[in-house]
Amino acid sequence: MDKLVKLETFSNEFVGFVKATSESGATGWGQVSTYNSDITCDIFHRQIAPHALGTNAFDFEDTLNLIGEREHKYPGSYLRRAMTGLDTALWDMAGKRAGKPVVSLIGGKPCKLRAYASSMKRDITPEDEAKRFVKLRDQFGFDAFKWRVGRECGRDRDEWSGRTEEVVPTVSKALGDGIAKLVDANSCYSPKRAIEVGKLLADHGISHFEEPCPYWEYEQTQEVTEALEIDVTGGEQDCEYVTFKLMMDMKAVDIVQPDIMYIGGLTRTLKICAMAAERGFKITPHAANLSLVTMCTMHLLGAIPNAGKYLEFSIEGEDYYPWQYDLFLGEPYKIEDGKATIPDAPGWGVELNPAWLERAAYKKSEIQR
Repeated sequence: MDKLVKLETFSNEFVGFVKATSESGATGWGQVSTYNSDITCDIFHRQIAPHALGTNAFDFEDTLNLIGEREHKYPGSYLRRAMTGLDTALWDMAGKRAGKPVVSLIGGKPCKLRAYASSMKRDITPEDEAKRFVKLRDQFGFDAFKWRVGRECGRDRDEWSGRTEEVVPTVSKALGDGIAKLVDANSCYSPKRAIEVGKLLADHGISHFEEPCPYWEYEQTQEVTEALEIDVTGGEQDCEYVTFKLMMDMKAVDIVQPDIMYIGGLTRTLKICAMAAERGFKITPHAANLSLVTMCTMHLLGAIPNAGKYLEFSIEGEDYYPWQYDLFLGEPYKIEDGKATIPDAPGWGVELNPAWLERAAYKKSEIQR
């Protein structure tokens, strides 16, 4: 058995990376979930590392289960976000030892993936959103786009009065025919208002309505799903098997959207994907920034049989996500003809920027020998 002997974290407020080292000297890099990542890394060393050190670095599914059992008094988001750092680092290590990309370890192969250009902005005018979408379509060949409606957890309020009724037709018309059109309400609406908005979306050729109601209110989302012809989607915020099972068994959504970083890593996400496949659901994961989450999602989509139509690909620049720049060397996220390419290098196929790591807050847990 090649034991896990050292776990190191490199973090700031927005992103945190994990380096795992085995007794033989094998290494792998992973990431805890973005946002409040410095706090998540503290949790990693307090509640993840003590259970993982000394276990088999190359047979870790039971270790992940054990962590949940040992930390049963602390279920929920922070524990899973921290667990992701361990899981993704060990998948990278496994790929490097095998000389294969992670996608190949889980039954797929490197390939090109259709991407949808995903806007995160609500403070943008409909005209400006339309202009930048058209520019991206023409420059990078995107043929699918997602934009925002309503206000995040908005209790039926818009970002400003009338914005949704304006942004839907403005952007849809600018993009024209032959383009897949998606919107995200981020838990804004009551069922009544969501159904009204959903009918507006259908009238303008939009086929994907994400998180229309408060995500934790599955019955509300189910009501919207049953009332609309277009796909209602959700699941990005959920991190426990039981909630995904409930969501699917009651058919609250048409398409399931787990986030690898929120749910606890690739291993747990594969379980959700299998659960969805058994029930006839497609998977269109949430991947809202260009940290490691998008790369992990690419490897996932290249392997699962029930992959959805596209990869979420954030289009935001330094004005919105200044922290996501200079994380990696090279260009891991290059779009050509509207597609991203899964790398064929071992592991995740990315190399972290040493200069970024030098600036990050550092902490380690290790077995004392």
